[in-house]
Amino acid sequence: MPMIQLIYASRPFDFDEGTLAAILTVSRLFNERDGVTGALICRGDLYLQLLEGPQEVVDAAYRRIERDRRHLELKLLSHRNVTERLFPGWAMRNDPAQSWMWTQDEVNAGALDRATEAEAVAIFERLARESA
Repeated sequence: MPMIQLIYASRPFDFDEGTLAAILTVSRLFNERDGVTGALICRGDLYLQLLEGPQEVVDAAYRRIERDRRHLELKLLSHRNVTERLFPGWAMRNDPAQSWMWTQDEVNAGALDRATEAEAVAIFERLARESA
């Protein structure tokens, strides 16, 4: 079965620590069951998530995210075939997005609309190196 890597960004709706904890708990349960790994980078104005695993289950997870009312302005940044996982040991790694990329002003000014696939992949490659 082909393995893919998918990266999306969205703006959180009604974000707080309780919402994040719930997302992580459910994601980790489903991802462990389905053989999906990845990472979620988040802060009050942005979700940036990488999912990797069998194409069928990663695409199904993304379709669930598309219907999830906690995500606004969802944008698919990357959907590509891969031979290796960036986060093989993580059902869902959590990163609080302390100093990793765009400022809130840059996000408000449209950074997500201008983001390239290469930029999105580079963010997670850097995070994977820091996790090792």
